[in-house]
Amino acid sequence: MPAASEGPLEAARHRTYAYVGAFFTALAECGVEYVCASPGSRSTPLVVAAASTPGLCVVPIVDERSAGFFASGLARQSGRPVALVCTSGTAAANYLPAVVESHYARVPLIVLTADRPPELREWGAGQTIDQQDLYGRAVRRFVEMPVPSDEPSLIAHARVAASRAVGDASGAPPGPVHLNWPLREPLEPPATFAAPEAGASHPAARGAARVAHAVATPSAEDVAELAAWMVARPRGVIACGPLPPSTERDLAIAALARAAGWPVLADPLSGMRRGPHVDGAPVAACTDLWLRDAGLGQRFAPDAVLRIGDTPTSKAQRLWLEARPPASLVLVEPGDGWEDPSHLATRVVRADPATLCRAVAERIGEPRRDAAFRDGFLSADRRAAQAVRSALAAETALDEPGVVRVLDRRLPADASLFVSSSMPVRDLDAFLPASERPLRVLANRGANGIDGVTSSALGAAFAGRGPVVLLTGDLALLHDLGGLLAARSHRIPLVIVAMNNDGGGIFSFLPIAERGGAVDFERLFRTPHGLDLEHAARLFELGFDRVSSLAQLDETLAKRLDGSPDRAWLIEVPVDRDANVERFRRLARAACEAASRGVDG
Repeated sequence: MPAASEGPLEAARHRTYAYVGAFFTALAECGVEYVCASPGSRSTPLVVAAASTPGLCVVPIVDERSAGFFASGLARQSGRPVALVCTSGTAAANYLPAVVESHYARVPLIVLTADRPPELREWGAGQTIDQQDLYGRAVRRFVEMPVPSDEPSLIAHARVAASRAVGDASGAPPGPVHLNWPLREPLEPPATFAAPEAGASHPAARGAARVAHAVATPSAEDVAELAAWMVARPRGVIACGPLPPSTERDLAIAALARAAGWPVLADPLSGMRRGPHVDGAPVAACTDLWLRDAGLGQRFAPDAVLRIGDTPTSKAQRLWLEARPPASLVLVEPGDGWEDPSHLATRVVRADPATLCRAVAERIGEPRRDAAFRDGFLSADRRAAQAVRSALAAETALDEPGVVRVLDRRLPADASLFVSSSMPVRDLDAFLPASERPLRVLANRGANGIDGVTSSALGAAFAGRGPVVLLTGDLALLHDLGGLLAARSHRIPLVIVAMNNDGGGIFSFLPIAERGGAVDFERLFRTPHGLDLEHAARLFELGFDRVSSLAQLDETLAKRLDGSPDRAWLIEVPVDRDANVERFRRLARAACEAASRGVDG
């Protein structure tokens, strides 16, 4: 509390910082570790209080757009809510892309936006916009905070508001929450400010409320019904889309697949394609290539599908199911979502996937022996995978499929691979083989955009959970070029593998490419830039390598992942766009031909 001799300005400072300090102290008590803050004046109390709170690490990120994605990547990798702090006005609007991505990807963020107090809104005050419900339905909750005060009831409110924000952000499903802070001048702290003790004399200043989230446990009826459904349908598949990392869940899905005798279509972002659970599990990793064949699609059309996770990456898988809709498709959803763009679901079970799969596997009991459909499906997948493996071994062209195979061989067991949307994630889906060697694969696949990919990968690397490699394209790298400043400022050891085909390579795979000059394809869609990426590395003081062969890429990755690198490194991989498109299609044809051999007509 301020001393009686202090003037009104110092008393006002004490009121503001007592309230804000109580909020951040409670935030730390609830398990928040990181606060990503961008510079600004109106947010001064938030930044100073956060930086003064034991247990909180404040990470300065100049650009709010980059900061939002950095925080999202950090939260995705750590599994804990990360707080964001910015000043008022368009600074807050620049968080929108990351908030939208985190909403759809179910990533916990606590967005704290400074604002002018009510008496300055709608009166032409500088740097003032309408921040009420700024992010619309992309947040779990919006809260307009009161103007700070050191009244006991408001100190209590600050603490429970922090507790509730953490609870809402990490709930079922997790996602962003938005707290808007009207702050009056003076904004600088009092001379005697110390955040942990601020408000300590108030009876309300006690421990923060912890919010416990119980997993959505399936009912006994759900378990019995699903077990009977799977046992009665030998022509079934388990389709796993993007999921947050979880060893327990991966083991449970693998156990259920063995018990039911159903193959697992393992999206590279599902966790099911890599790890010890693959041993003995019916995991298929090459379906994006061979399910393009209409005859194979008909031969292996399932009667039943169990869908777990978000919408799978593979368009071929989606078209396969849409062409021959299964009689029943059960969607497993732990929250209130409905990930079914094809509208094929016949039932939705709202339960924790790990708990549900483990219980159903136990209910089924002994693994199915009459599994001709599963065996035929997996045989086709293995023949396709072997054909791709042989073709890649025979040709050493520096292209995207080859880059994926180098990463597969080179990344250590404790590594994380952050992969960009557009072509890189599709390359991974097509060419990353199943293996017992662990690999954590992360991506911004909530809204599927290429924006903020570098910043998200830097956030994941900042979490300090082993080496992180970003696989990206040149346009995605340029789209988030400003994010590289964080790599320089915080000496983040991210290895960036940038496949440079001088433009938007994915458009060459789309029907619009066939229109060519008639639609000004090169200028309007492929958008070649002609830039030398080495200049970007020099600007942000990153290490730089440009490789000219797959062997050189392998050697360079080994060197950059060795030991404890103290900065980010950019590895440019020049790719011939047209040759890459032809190679991809040639490998897909080889996979289809190989999968077809030995299949009954």
